[in-house]
Amino acid sequence: MSADPWLQAWLPLVQARCAGRPVLELGCGTGRDTATLTRAGHQVLALDLSWASTVVAKLRAPGAKFYRQNILAPFPVGEGAAGVVVASLSLHYFDWTGTLNLVSRIRQTLRPGGVLLCRLNSTGDVNFGAIGHERLADNYYRVRGVPKRFFDRASVEALFASGWVTLSIQEADIDRYVLAKTVWEVVLERDS
Repeated sequence: MSADPWLQAWLPLVQARCAGRPVLELGCGTGRDTATLTRAGHQVLALDLSWASTVVAKLRAPGAKFYRQNILAPFPVGEGAAGVVVASLSLHYFDWTGTLNLVSRIRQTLRPGGVLLCRLNSTGDVNFGAIGHERLADNYYRVRGVPKRFFDRASVEALFASGWVTLSIQEADIDRYVLAKTVWEVVLERDS
């Protein structure tokens, strides 16, 4: 399993856009990205539903503040309070309306000019569920009992069509797991 250093390239942008405000990380898992952000000197508020994952994350990034909660629950920061939101592979569990609502809440949490760095499952992600599973809706499947959404470029653009300025959007294979995983890496600025 690789270190998956995707955030390294974005640390200067994170630094510039935090403006003294915290980074909100949605779905921190075992804290890989949390550790990268705290080592760079950022105040990180990290959420994850898994108790076991947050235990590991606390060991990796003891300087962060952790919340064991669903990302659909109210965020631990108010409207306009976060400078940056990071959501790596955590926005894909919901139906389309739920996903749109979550992205709207993320936008409201960011200060104007704040940024969202996210990675989304690609429809090309054949090793992790984009094919061969029970279809719930377009590009939305039940994968080993868990609903998972997969995005093509059009659905990524539709998801962020309102209230965002796209800074970067690219499809890439990442070396995070034993098999290659295909994702969309998207960086967006909240418009004013």
